[in-house]
Amino acid sequence: AEDEVTLLERDMKEFWNQFKFSYGTEQNNQTSALRDLCKETLEALAEKWSKKLKEEDVMIDKIHEYNNEILQQSKYIAEKEEQLTEIRSELNQEQEQQKNLMDSIEELKQELMKKMEIKSSKNKAAKEKLEQVSKIKTLFKEHLALEMRRIPDEQLQFIFRHIDQKDPDKPYVCTLSINEQGDYEVNSCTPPLDCIAELQLKLRETNNFSAFVANIRKAFTALSYK
Repeated sequence: AEDEVTLLERDMKEFWNQFKFSYGTEQNNQTSALRDLCKETLEALAEKWSKKLKEEDVMIDKIHEYNNEILQQSKYIAEKEEQLTEIRSELNQEQEQQKNLMDSIEELKQELMKKMEIKSSKNKAAKEKLEQVSKIKTLFKEHLALEMRRIPDEQLQFIFRHIDQKDPDKPYVCTLSINEQGDYEVNSCTPPLDCIAELQLKLRETNNFSAFVANIRKAFTALSYK
């Protein structure tokens, strides 16, 4: 705006110098007419430049307005980008947590399956041992005067008779079960036998149930002579 004012002043000065140079010697009536012409010209120039300056002021205001709008849009975009970054971070955390949860579930599933396999294997072994005991039950009862009973808590009771020659009907009792590890375990012996721990260990090592029963009978027989 200042450069345009300076340009206007320079144009007016040049015009005035030309006016004095060209018409300085003319008559007064011509001077008056030229003065009016000069005044009109100056007014027209002033109006032209005033309008132009106003247009430039409007343009400057619009530029400022546009700059403010751009600034506001930039702030809005920056806020949205920050929110988007936070959402992405939360989403990544949730995905990581979900992955960890799925991994934990898979580990528990594998552990459960392994435990079920072990339990199934133990149940199978226990069933096989019980079937073995059942098969020889009749044989023992007929040839060794042995009676076997299934009692509570999944225990098997062996009742030996014809041990004491003085009292053939006197019972000698041994109670047996299968523990959580699938091994035979002697729970009680009446009357007590000092060698029962040794006989139990041998049964676990050999899995020879018939020999175990025969050894129990021998031990009871030896005890009856004391």
